[in-house]
Parts: sequence; structure tokens; C-alpha cells
Amino acid sequence: MKLSEIKTILETVETVNFRLPDGSYVPEHFHVTEVGVVTRNFIDCGGTVRKEIGANFQLWDANDFEHRLKPKKLRNIIALSERVLGMEDSEIEVEYQGVTINKYGLDFDGKDFVLTVKNTACLAEDACGITETKKETEVKNEQSCCTPGGGCC
Repeated sequence: MKLSEIKTILETVETVNFRLPDGSYVPEHFHVTEVGVVTRNFIDCGGTVRKEIGANFQLWDANDFEHRLKPKKLRNIIALSERVLGMEDSEIEVEYQGVTINKYGLDFDGKDFVLTVKNTACLAEDACGITETKKETEVKNEQSCCTPGGGCC
């Protein structure tokens, strides 16, 4: 989700809820402790120089059980960050504490903001000699067809 999308959604919702990938929710008393611009300059394993710019939100829950972040307050935090930091309309990454700091993508299901799983990937597969791997469903289908009566023989 891009910054412009969350701003539009915040105009229409009455509450700000974040649902984790496992279906549980970030506690209602969470705080947004950071809204920022994250710039990554790096070289991938194939030697290509890359630059990524993104928006970052950090969620945190404390013992402040009466705290409830309202949509207008989050809009104001975003607006201040845009003015002060010069934030662009970038993809949002959300940090939230698990066993360590977890990083998520962001989506909206019509009611709740949904923290989505992010994965690592090789950005230079052609330079590394990595061949495309089969999707998990393809592997499962192959395994199931080669069982007795599966029709593969």
C-alpha cells in the first residue's frame, strides 16, 4: 500500500485496527512511534547498484491501555512527516515487535489494515545462476499424482 492509499482510507474509517498475518490483532492501545522515510542503497549479488525509498511506520504497544489512535491523529502524523521529511508517495513498510522487529507490507480489507508477510528474494537470479523453482502448489500436485492410483504412471 502506498502512502496516498492509506491517507484516502483514513478519511473514511472510524477506527484504526491492524491485523497480523496470523489473524490476531495489534492491541487497540498501540502507538505509532515512528513515521519515516527509509532509503536503502545497496548492491545485489549480481553487482547491480540499487536504491529503494519507502515509507516506514513503527507500531508499538505499551502499558497505556486507555490509548486509542484515531484516524485523524494518524493523518496528522503522516501530514507532518510529509512536510518535515519530504516523504514521497512510497510503499509502506510496517515494523512491529515480535520475537524481534518484524517487517510487514500493508493492505486493507475494507475494515482493517492488514499486515502482510514480506519475503527475501534474489534480485539477480540470472547473474547467480539460480533456476526458477517450482511453486509449492506445483510440487504438491506432482507428489499427489505419483501416489498409487494418482495417474502419473
